[in-house]
Amino acid sequence: MTTQQAGVWRRMRLWGAAHAVDDLYQGLVPAVVPYFVLERGYGYVAAGGLTLAATLGSAVPQPLVGLLVDRRPLPWLSAAGLALAGLGVGLSGLADGYALVWLLVLLSGLGVAAFHPAAGRAAREAAGDSAGAMSVFAAGGSVGFFLAPVLATPLLTAWGVRATAVFVLPALAMAAVLFRARHRRPGGPGSSAVRAGKDRWRPFLVLTGVEIVRSVAFFGVSTFIELYWLRHLGASHLLAGAALTCFLLGGVVGTLGGGRLADRIGMVRTAQWGTALTAPALILLRVTPGPWAPLLFAALAGAMLNLPFAVLVKLGQDYLPTRPGTAAGVTLGLAVSVGGLLAPLLGLIARSHGPEGVLAVLPAVPVAGVLLGMFMVEPDNRAGGPETGESATEGRVGAPPGPPGPGENCAKREAPTGRIAG
Repeated sequence: MTTQQAGVWRRMRLWGAAHAVDDLYQGLVPAVVPYFVLERGYGYVAAGGLTLAATLGSAVPQPLVGLLVDRRPLPWLSAAGLALAGLGVGLSGLADGYALVWLLVLLSGLGVAAFHPAAGRAAREAAGDSAGAMSVFAAGGSVGFFLAPVLATPLLTAWGVRATAVFVLPALAMAAVLFRARHRRPGGPGSSAVRAGKDRWRPFLVLTGVEIVRSVAFFGVSTFIELYWLRHLGASHLLAGAALTCFLLGGVVGTLGGGRLADRIGMVRTAQWGTALTAPALILLRVTPGPWAPLLFAALAGAMLNLPFAVLVKLGQDYLPTRPGTAAGVTLGLAVSVGGLLAPLLGLIARSHGPEGVLAVLPAVPVAGVLLGMFMVEPDNRAGGPETGESATEGRVGAPPGPPGPGENCAKREAPTGRIAG
């Protein structure tokens, strides 16, 4: 490994760790809500309101923040957003009155919204054209979401809802690390997150649809898998928690594996395979009898659902080469959160047919992703070259004009499927 490659992976580990800390606070909200219900006497509507506050705060503003960081990089924004995410959730347990708690949870969501586009842009700058390197950043989010209930449950059980204050510390510590590192810029060719080329909105919208489909299936499984083990399989709370753990850990492995696989067979093919294999994994999860054997398929379903995750994040930025922050805001924020917004519809199915009814319906969801995936195309990532016959500097944000590239007057050439154009 060269010194430059070692530097790339060192920076990606930093961004992966920062993403893990940030998404820890997204996972903390559903972990903390039951304790507000038990200690503060909040009803189900009030509890749902807290989840809605976190989702609205994190989902809706992210594309707007992405537009902002594409105009002005704002290297401090990821650190500030991470600190706000931790302070919001951390102080919510100390607050008195539902309105103040709701506002703090909303502020935490806004912090998450500030982090993702800025961090996604910077991570892409560090990763260059490597989907494997970008998968380290994406997997960090899966790790953080997984760690939230693991860390929160024993603390909240022992000290009550005020134990949320402990979680202010990781946010402030990681924010300080990011703030100190904000001026370090990777060198070498291809290090800029803003690239030449024309933004391709049609394939980006197709990709967004695939990400929404993935998100609906992910939220559906993660919301109802424990109830499925408890109420349908008759398992213990410990085994039900193990099922969720297997699912989330499988997601981490799938995210990392998807990035490595995409570097070998192409991003579009990896996304298509992961989406197509999700349906049979979910079917096996639902039809396998007993409380123990389905654990394997819980892990497999998590892996297949997350196999396209890092790929979709990077591919979105390749489709919008002049707007990497906007692309990250949509793929990491808005599209992912839509699955959470649609979870109440799955709740209606669970109310009528139980959690087993939800898991019976979910295998049909990836079919829409498979159909959309047929319209995905590989991007053209030729450094310094345009995607079409138009000028390579067209639409480029913050890039000085340069000499025309060798392909500027050539007809558009698509990268062949199964290969990442470089």
